[in-house]
Amino acid sequence: MTRDLGWGSRARRTGGAAAVAVVLLAGCESIPEADVPASGGSGAAAPDGHAVSPLDNPDGTRPGLAPVRDARDRAEAAALIGKVATKGRGPKTGYDRDEYGYAWMDTADGVPLARNGCDTRNDILRRDGQKLRFRSGSDCVLVSLTLADPYTGTTIEWRKQDASEVQIDHVVPLSYSWQMGAARWSEAKRRQLANDPLNLLPVDGSANSAKSDSGPASWLPPSRTIRCAYAVRFAQVAVKYEMPVTAADKETMREQCGA
Repeated sequence: MTRDLGWGSRARRTGGAAAVAVVLLAGCESIPEADVPASGGSGAAAPDGHAVSPLDNPDGTRPGLAPVRDARDRAEAAALIGKVATKGRGPKTGYDRDEYGYAWMDTADGVPLARNGCDTRNDILRRDGQKLRFRSGSDCVLVSLTLADPYTGTTIEWRKQDASEVQIDHVVPLSYSWQMGAARWSEAKRRQLANDPLNLLPVDGSANSAKSDSGPASWLPPSRTIRCAYAVRFAQVAVKYEMPVTAADKETMREQCGA
């Protein structure tokens, strides 16, 4: 979808967004041999400032999920959440992951990063990870990285042999979207939601498993400092796809940002 999402240009903060998007859309950089670092740094923790506030990242092409802290930003967050429609959660009858296309397809139309030669999972790992290493002979398949996990506030040194340690979370879970109206969407729109970087975050695997298909009223990130940002990202996806949330979920989202 390409319509105006209604939360403004925020030109004062987005100076580097265009450059980052160009790099990501161009595809993965070639690495001449296996386990050659794609970025510098030797510390265990990801550098401060890598993650971006969701208010500064309305298309999801910039990395991470930084806290929403100051009063002006929290007011803006509350205004965005206020735009989300509500309705009751419908039945899960008929839901199947295949209704959203095969996992991590590079050919979903209408989203950034599509058709760049890298599957969605590796695009998202590359967007948020640091100290990236690629598989020998591949421009896209990552074998290790450092991730500052927004949900737990921890740093994960991820290796492909322990792939489940980092999972790609659909911020708005696919089965949740199915119950909130996606059952009646076109397949193309469902594929868009499933592969939209706005709706995808690489996170601690156990936290993602605990979340399952919950909305915000049933599950929030363990790290309290990120909960307003999480609510904002949930709202951004809901507004973009004109998808309601439950009244309880909306109220919980508002509470996280002090509304």
